[in-house]
Amino acid sequence: MESTVEQKLKSIYELQMIHTKVDKIRTIRGELPMEVRDLEDEVEGLETRIGKLKEELDELNHSIATRKTNIKEALAHIKKYEAQLENVKNNREYEALTKEIEIQGLDIQVSEKKIKEATYEIKTKEEIMESSLAHIEERKKDLSIKREELDGIIAETQKEEEALLEKAAEAEVKIEDRLLGAYTKLRANVKNGLAVVTIERDSCSGCFNKIPPQRQADIRQRKKIIVCEHCGRILVDEALVQEIVEV
Repeated sequence: MESTVEQKLKSIYELQMIHTKVDKIRTIRGELPMEVRDLEDEVEGLETRIGKLKEELDELNHSIATRKTNIKEALAHIKKYEAQLENVKNNREYEALTKEIEIQGLDIQVSEKKIKEATYEIKTKEEIMESSLAHIEERKKDLSIKREELDGIIAETQKEEEALLEKAAEAEVKIEDRLLGAYTKLRANVKNGLAVVTIERDSCSGCFNKIPPQRQADIRQRKKIIVCEHCGRILVDEALVQEIVEV
């Protein structure tokens, strides 16, 4: 036997009541899941940054060590060339050795400059590293607190939410596919998930636009399913709501 329009309206409003309770539970969680995800992303980003800084510091320290080795080798070459100068036989040999000493001296100057630059860069990066390590510890603490808070809320509300979703599934079976499809689409597209609303102060309680008296009369008669011409929500009268036993 096909349901009457009144029965359909009651069924769809009962489903809305169940879903509204589910929505309230999820609202209690609020922004926590998003905050937890954001903190996880931030911690991951900081860990990546710290890892990169460590690699850069290792490269800089290796560069300094290499430059210091180059300086030692250059000094050794200079010492050797200076010793050879004492035994030169002609101007050509003298100029060649002098040129080599000059080149080694320039190499030393370049290495010393590079060491100085790298040392300054290391100091800067170490300060950034120290700041990043302190920051990541703070964010990890925040993440731990938020996770604990979220886990606590989920633990408190999970059973209730599961029970309500089970009721919603049972209620959906009683509603014809076309009406259920329209309801589901409305819930996804309207504010607060309210697809079925009442008339309050001669207005749609979903969008607060006025409803003409004749249309209100039609809604109270429950002869057909009527939607708000402004927001598309399904409208029911207050008396019908009072007749429904609260889920």
